[in-house]
Amino acid sequence: MDSLQDATAPQSGGAFLGWVSKLVHDHRARLIGIARGEGLTGVDALDCAQEAFQSFLCLPQARLLVGLPDDSARILTVLTRNLARNGRRKHHRSRPHDSSELTVDAIAADDASADDVVARAEEYATMVGCLHTLTEIQRAVVTLRLVDDVAGEDVAKFLDTTPGNVAIHLFRAKQKLRACLS
Repeated sequence: MDSLQDATAPQSGGAFLGWVSKLVHDHRARLIGIARGEGLTGVDALDCAQEAFQSFLCLPQARLLVGLPDDSARILTVLTRNLARNGRRKHHRSRPHDSSELTVDAIAADDASADDVVARAEEYATMVGCLHTLTEIQRAVVTLRLVDDVAGEDVAKFLDTTPGNVAIHLFRAKQKLRACLS
């Protein structure tokens, strides 16, 4: 019973700060990896992990979790994953959208039959839908490597990652696109 009371008792400032320091040290790299896995760049992933720690420490129950490292890790993981996904969505909305994208009017402008226009529009819609199943970093790699024909090393420098990681993202993106289109 005393151990339960010890775990739920409010911690003194020094003990709590020591626990926070250990928590950050133990989980920082893992949380950055989770954010990177959600498609954030290195700097954005670090910001996301820091925001997750800040959100965690603002929780009213944070001081009660001092003696429960597994529960703390689970909450930090959920916070990081949600913050990364929200950040990715906000980033996508804030990006300038290309108004030169192919539209139905542009497809129909070449005097094709109505059936051909509908078929091409459906193919285009399918491809756009499949592209949106990719993570943001996968879309960036596909665009840079396959559309813009940028070398893998240059893509890696631009995205602040390694050439091997670029190759992995490209491979996984191709797999997803093949599965989606079939």
